[in-house]
Amino acid sequence: MNTPDPTSEKTPDQGHADTTHFGYREVPTAEKQKLVGEVFSSVASKYDLMNDAMSLGIHRVWKRYFVATAQVRKGDRVLDLAGGTGDIAALLRERVGNAGAASKGCVVLGDINGEMLRVGRDRMTNRGNVHGFEYVQCNAEALPFPDASFDLVTIAFGLRNVTDKDAALREMQRVLKVGGQARILEFSEVKADWFKPIYDFHSFKILPKLGKLFAGDSESYQYLAESIRQHPPQDALKAMMETAGFARCDYKNLSAGIVAIHTGYKV
Repeated sequence: MNTPDPTSEKTPDQGHADTTHFGYREVPTAEKQKLVGEVFSSVASKYDLMNDAMSLGIHRVWKRYFVATAQVRKGDRVLDLAGGTGDIAALLRERVGNAGAASKGCVVLGDINGEMLRVGRDRMTNRGNVHGFEYVQCNAEALPFPDASFDLVTIAFGLRNVTDKDAALREMQRVLKVGGQARILEFSEVKADWFKPIYDFHSFKILPKLGKLFAGDSESYQYLAESIRQHPPQDALKAMMETAGFARCDYKNLSAGIVAIHTGYKV
């Protein structure tokens, strides 16, 4: 499977002016949000089980590293977009803690999909994590928050599903405080040539079968594999962040580029 050329004038998720990519299909732009919503409503209850099966559990290591290296401290207010089942939000809550009655840390878990958001909220409640969280159903392309609301904005494995990634990046930059950090954890372009055929085989032959076995849904996981290949590779996403107004943009590859962490700051 070929990754789109990052030097192309057209970013990988754009089709023509009124169409966009949904996996390898080209669909009307207005329909993508609904189609993505159907995917995640279908897999919400089995999402974490499938993540473990797909990645042999290594997604938990990626997420812990992502949060452990974030610019965050006690008392900060953090927005976790596409927060889904709450993995990142729970880890961030440990970092922001409480900084006294007048300055209590808070993590806002935001997701456009109501089913995913309910799974995350229920999970936090079942764990006894009832304080320091807020839950907001929101579209990353038009966030319902004032300017300069957060010290840190994160999005993990969610940006590739956003229809207008440029709009989402601009919104992330807008709601950050000056000096605040944005961090993106996302599947990216594998760099080792020898590993690419193995990765493609796993993505397109094994992954849909796992989806059928564990979630009764092979098509959604076929889409997830395709969406990874349509996502902007490392340098293209870095350039998009710079265009959105972020400064000091950089990225770090993990696991040979299977995923990458992108970072930018508001100045």
